[in-house]
Amino acid sequence: MKKFIYSLAAVLLLTCCNSQPIDLNVMSFNIRMDNPGDSLNSWQYRKDIAVRIIKDQDADVVGMQEVLINQLNDFKSGLPGYNAIGVGRTDGIEKGEYCAVFYKSSRFKEMESGNFWLSETPEVAGSKGWDGACERIATWAILEDISTGKRFFFINTHLDHVGKIARREGVALLLNRVATLNKGLPVVMTGDFNATPDADVIRHVTDTAYPEHLLHTKDIAAERSGTEWTFHDFGRLPVEQRSFIDYIFVSKDIKVMTHRVLAEKLDGRFISDHAVVVARVEIK
Repeated sequence: MKKFIYSLAAVLLLTCCNSQPIDLNVMSFNIRMDNPGDSLNSWQYRKDIAVRIIKDQDADVVGMQEVLINQLNDFKSGLPGYNAIGVGRTDGIEKGEYCAVFYKSSRFKEMESGNFWLSETPEVAGSKGWDGACERIATWAILEDISTGKRFFFINTHLDHVGKIARREGVALLLNRVATLNKGLPVVMTGDFNATPDADVIRHVTDTAYPEHLLHTKDIAAERSGTEWTFHDFGRLPVEQRSFIDYIFVSKDIKVMTHRVLAEKLDGRFISDHAVVVARVEIK
């Protein structure tokens, strides 16, 4: 009888925990690859503020783009409270840019994770898709909130900057893979999509005719702040030429409290050539 009571209590406790919603601070951050040609905006002068912005925003999960191995290691050193997921897009190990995912190790348990390439052969490391100029990769994970047992599916990517077909087919592949991999869990997708909100690529993601469509957090947030653009090229682009290309998407079962495009500078220095995007969301 005692064993039955203890088992029942454990079930009730788990049910109670699972009924509690969880809040997440989600960040999409194109960090700009380490390019010495960026002069005073090169990585060596930005890496400390790139780490700091994640701490300042108390980000729970971060989807990064353009991360080279030395930059990944800088983040690992500067963010000891986070675990990192991802591989280099060129060789599937550490060569080339990562679409890295960082998450708070004290808050989440990594249940599953993986990578695939945005190409006709998604499982082939380093494969380049369609008319794309570069290899493109997506990194995903199923994360479990340790205190409640709630799980969600997170995916991060970077679409091609040249190939129109690569962007169109890449986003179709992303949505198909999300539907296959998410196990019915709430979905959060971050990335640099190299497409503005009115582009076919973004409309494909948010098309309500597709059962697994996602929502742009900016569109459904209770509160919004920041600029109407995210790419500024270290301030070199005139404001009227800047575009919104960095996104946080969520499935329709996720509530979005805030969406913010952060200031492009911290302590007078450019954080990146893209503005950082942050959304606070609730998973029931």
